[in-house]
Amino acid sequence: MHIIKYPTSNAAGNLIFKLHHALGDGFSLMGALLSCLQRVENPSIPLTFPPLQLRSKPEIFKSKKSTVSETFSSIFNTMSDFGWSLLKSSVVEDVQSPVRSGDDGVEFKPITISTMTFSLDQIKQIKTRLGVTINDVITGIIFYGIRLYMLAVSNNSTNAHSTALVLLNTRIIGSYKSVKEMVKPNAESPWGNQFGFLHVSMPELTKAAETNPLLFVEKAQQIIKRKRGSLAVNLTGKLLEAVRKLRGPEATAKYIHSTLKNSSMTISNVIGPVERMALANHPVKGLYFMVVGVPQSLTITMVSYTGKLRIAVGTEKDFIDPQKFKSCIENAFEMIFKSSCEALSRAN
Repeated sequence: MHIIKYPTSNAAGNLIFKLHHALGDGFSLMGALLSCLQRVENPSIPLTFPPLQLRSKPEIFKSKKSTVSETFSSIFNTMSDFGWSLLKSSVVEDVQSPVRSGDDGVEFKPITISTMTFSLDQIKQIKTRLGVTINDVITGIIFYGIRLYMLAVSNNSTNAHSTALVLLNTRIIGSYKSVKEMVKPNAESPWGNQFGFLHVSMPELTKAAETNPLLFVEKAQQIIKRKRGSLAVNLTGKLLEAVRKLRGPEATAKYIHSTLKNSSMTISNVIGPVERMALANHPVKGLYFMVVGVPQSLTITMVSYTGKLRIAVGTEKDFIDPQKFKSCIENAFEMIFKSSCEALSRAN
């Protein structure tokens, strides 16, 4: 733990918890961190969290009335996603772009970390106006902002094939568990790394999307809806576990390194508490996390905390302009929010 007693316009100081990913995934590490924190208003009352969306089986397993076409669609999506994941982890590599230098050893280069905060209430307003999910809105904003940055850097890069590696927890759980609960024998949600990943191709920035940013939210909705009918995340999780057992942790790390290196960026998110937290009676004003030391030029992480979505962006220093990138993400949010208001006005 690093304590930085340097007052800024945002806080009186900062605490940095540095934990190696080999210890556990985001779920495990967040559980460990939250074990050290208490509720500001009443430390005797536990922190509460927004409902976690349980990872469930695709829709074909939920009802016996599922049609044959839905069954084959889910099977096809699973095979397609898992097969594409295998190719991306081994031989297929993204092209160089304004968000991917493709340099060897990029994980050892300095990075710049910038942060931004968005109102979850405004995101929920967009969600309601468009009839989509919060994940659809957030994904659309991130992808649109990235494409705006790529356009600002190079006009020829707006259609460059760029893949986002989305890290997902494979546990079927409803809430965080304490460290004490996770280390128990036969624990429902044991401590460690239990995650899979999905390769998501970023939509191109067409002329229509430049003038109508809501198309990116619509595209995000289509992508996420399709992924829900796929077991690819579960299969990649099983594959990583099989590689670890059969070939050892070094082979697993090499496979994950190759997967990261061949993609343009990583996107990861965790759910934070609704109430304000305190550490040793010191209120926590903001909360961010970042995955460092990955062979990519761009990493985006998100955490919700006290009604705000807090985004941290890790960018390769002297390659990606952090201020311009941050401005593009913020502009994407404003443009999508404004367009959703206009769409609602036209509907009325």
